[in-house]
Amino acid sequence: MPLFRQNRLVDDYWRFPEDDSPLPATGKIALPKARYLAERGTLSRRDDAVGVVLTAGDTLEDIVVELPRLALVVIRFPKHSDGRPYSLARLLRDRHGFAGEIRATGDVLRDQIVLMLRAGFDAFDVTHPGTIEALRDQRIIAVRHHYQPASAETSETRPDARPWRRVSTALS
Repeated sequence: MPLFRQNRLVDDYWRFPEDDSPLPATGKIALPKARYLAERGTLSRRDDAVGVVLTAGDTLEDIVVELPRLALVVIRFPKHSDGRPYSLARLLRDRHGFAGEIRATGDVLRDQIVLMLRAGFDAFDVTHPGTIEALRDQRIIAVRHHYQPASAETSETRPDARPWRRVSTALS
C-alpha cells in the first residue's frame, strides 16, 4: 500500500513482523501492542527505531511510559465508520505529548483525511482505492476554517484577533 506523508507518497522503511516470526536484527520495526509489551526488554536494546501497532479497541495506559522510546504509532482503522482511532490519536498528541509519527492504516476514506490530520495523524497507509488515488493526485478537498483547535496546532493559523478562529494549512 502507498504511504502518504507530508503531502506526498513516500517509501515506507518500516517493517511489520508477524506475531510468530523472528524479529529482524536491524531496521525499523513496529509490532502489535501485545507483542511489543511482551518483548519490550529486548526491544529497548535495539539501535533502530521501534514502533507499536494499535487497533481501535486498544487503550494507552500500559504503553504511556514507553511513548518517549517509540518513533511510530500505527492505528488500524477496521472500517471507515469506527471513530475510536481518532480518540487514540488525540490522546497521544494532547494528553501524552507524543511527538513521533502517528499513522492511520486500513479502511480510510478521502473525506476523513483532513479530520485525521487535525486529530494528530501525520501519515496514511490506506487500502481504499479511491482514497489512494485522491491522495496521489492531490485531490483532497479540505474545509479550512475551524473553531476547535487541532492536535497539531502548527498546522493552523489564526487569521485575526478572534482567538477561536483557526484556518487549517494542512494539505495546502
